[in-house]
Amino acid sequence: MTRSYEVVYILDSALEEAQITELLETVHKLLKTDGAEDPITDVNHWGKRTLAYPIGSHEVGYYIVTHFDADPALLPEYERALKLNANVVRYLVVLNEGAQPVPEMTAQDENNDGGEGSKPGEGSKPTEVPA
Repeated sequence: MTRSYEVVYILDSALEEAQITELLETVHKLLKTDGAEDPITDVNHWGKRTLAYPIGSHEVGYYIVTHFDADPALLPEYERALKLNANVVRYLVVLNEGAQPVPEMTAQDENNDGGEGSKPGEGSKPTEVPA
């Protein structure tokens, strides 16, 4: 049973485009199973970005976001290969659960036109109680 995953790689910023492509091909081969189609569904190169904090001697990293479908049994070897590769500064693999559901508005929410910065219970006019 395959599942959908998303991985963010932060690679050494000193790598050239050919080296980045070769590294991705190497680690993505680990996700393929015999006779199956290509598990990689999307690859986005975000490019070089300054890290929020230094990681070792790295202050800049090359970011790549990849979506793939793979059998969960393949992930331990895939992550092991990423950990052992000196050009991978950091990585994070997460289960891709698809689009997040949008909360539905209830009738009470539609009637409460709150306005900017209002707190719950504010926004609607108080009702007058006859004396």
